[in-house]
Amino acid sequence: MPSLATAPFCPSAATETVDVPANASSLRKMLLFFGPGLMVSVGYMDPGNWATAIEAGSRFGYALLFVVVLASLAGMALQNLASRLGIATGRDLAQLTRERYRPGVARGQWLLAELSILACDLAEVLGAALAFHLLLGVPMLGGVVLTAFDTVLVLALQGANFRRLEAIILGLIGTIGVCFFIELVLIKPYWPDVAAGLRPSWEVLSHQEPLYLAIGILGATVMPHNLYLHSSVVQTRVRQQEPDAKATAIRYARLDTFVSLLLALLINAAILILAAAAFHGTGHTDVVEIQDAYHLLDPLVGGTLASLLFGVALLASGQSSTFTGTIAGQVVLEGFLQRSIPCWQRRLVTRGMALLPALIGVWWLGDSAVGKMLVLSQVVLSLQLPFALWPLIRFTSDPELMGEFVNSAWVRWLAWGLFGLISLANLMLLVFTFSD
Repeated sequence: MPSLATAPFCPSAATETVDVPANASSLRKMLLFFGPGLMVSVGYMDPGNWATAIEAGSRFGYALLFVVVLASLAGMALQNLASRLGIATGRDLAQLTRERYRPGVARGQWLLAELSILACDLAEVLGAALAFHLLLGVPMLGGVVLTAFDTVLVLALQGANFRRLEAIILGLIGTIGVCFFIELVLIKPYWPDVAAGLRPSWEVLSHQEPLYLAIGILGATVMPHNLYLHSSVVQTRVRQQEPDAKATAIRYARLDTFVSLLLALLINAAILILAAAAFHGTGHTDVVEIQDAYHLLDPLVGGTLASLLFGVALLASGQSSTFTGTIAGQVVLEGFLQRSIPCWQRRLVTRGMALLPALIGVWWLGDSAVGKMLVLSQVVLSLQLPFALWPLIRFTSDPELMGEFVNSAWVRWLAWGLFGLISLANLMLLVFTFSD
């Protein structure tokens, strides 16, 4: 069965690979390879990241900024493993898991992957609904219902090629970035204090509350389904199977991943800096909800522009994940079960399953449920992450599978070290969450 990169059934995935001429200049090759990392970077700036970054900045100022940087660097390392796996083997992580594990184990991995996609979509529903509520005055329940219509966006892309989809994602990420850049100009943070927050401080993490938030930032950064997604979409740039061609693809994929996740890092850092400067610096250290941040920006900055930009960026954050979540779902479904359905049906099923808990939560607990459910979505993601990392690290460290592209010794040590750290952090996150 063809990979998602070439499957014609999926209107929002590539219908053909992107042609990268062998005699193209380095700059042209770099531009042609740029794109798959953007699809992945969307998961690094979803509303779940907003929730943790806003609370961290509000309560502790710039003290946890170094955690955002370290978590993003860990994400870069792990996403590089996923892209290397896809290019070297010509198969994605889901396909290889199905092939190399027992059917029962592979089916369990599929269920966990689907759960992570659902949890991420729940965060997207809540983020987009909250944006509608803040920008248009729509009740939260109405905003949740409005998010169901994003299936129309997928239908509008019927027949679109992969480069067009990547351009749309770039436009949405650019919108988020521009909004936060203008907000930082308006708020005028004290940059020497920002620079001080980049220095790791283990003393800060010696206390339970900042440690809890640091773990939340780490848990919200690396998304499990992004590993499946990246190992598949990166293959849109590979047309030749010769080692030299694969080596070139891996090199440019690494650059694509670094640049794309650097954009995500800058946006996440901007959210924390915004919260630290606007709230912590003015004595508002109890801002833990996204809607509280929105309403406080106007009186603190002295105008309506900052909050408007904040709402627009939140809407762009939620909507950009609509496309990548659909493709990730297709990768998982085809890779594990060798089945395919039209993308709009996949979008409809995933969004329908995410709408139910969102509607129940908002109806039962009120608008205050948004923050709780965003945290819950990150906890669910944290549960699944080690199960995706284990096969990824094992596969990329297997010389029979990877050939000359197998992980070097230091990469293996780094990967397993990150696996241990993330697993421990996620375990502590669960303990803190359920002990409250």
